[in-house]
Amino acid sequence: MSLNVAPELLAQAEQGEIQERDFVATVRESLPYAYNLIAGLADKLRDGDAEFADNQTPPPSEAERGQLLRALASNAIRGSLERHFGITLAFMNCHRVAAFRPGTESGTIYAKFTSTRSQILNQSPEFRDC
Repeated sequence: MSLNVAPELLAQAEQGEIQERDFVATVRESLPYAYNLIAGLADKLRDGDAEFADNQTPPPSEAERGQLLRALASNAIRGSLERHFGITLAFMNCHRVAAFRPGTESGTIYAKFTSTRSQILNQSPEFRDC
């Protein structure tokens, strides 16, 4: 799944650096499921006092799953979304993504979420094809 890049943004990139807000807008338009899911996690984190907010609901279709995988697999997309929303993302499997407060990456909750043990404990047969 590729981003839908406007000709103007492509021309801007060919000339030099682009504005991150323009890149995030392209991500929002190209990967709306992923963008909205991460935006919702950021809101939930900001509005609550929990150490992280995560999603445990599988995407409604493979197209949405593809959007989420694309957003989280790309350093540029993932980093831009983290900066845009002021969060740190962690990714467990084909749909379990969590938003953490920046600076908590060295804490025990983040370490537990991203541990190999948690990865194993969060596996199930339906994840093998995702």
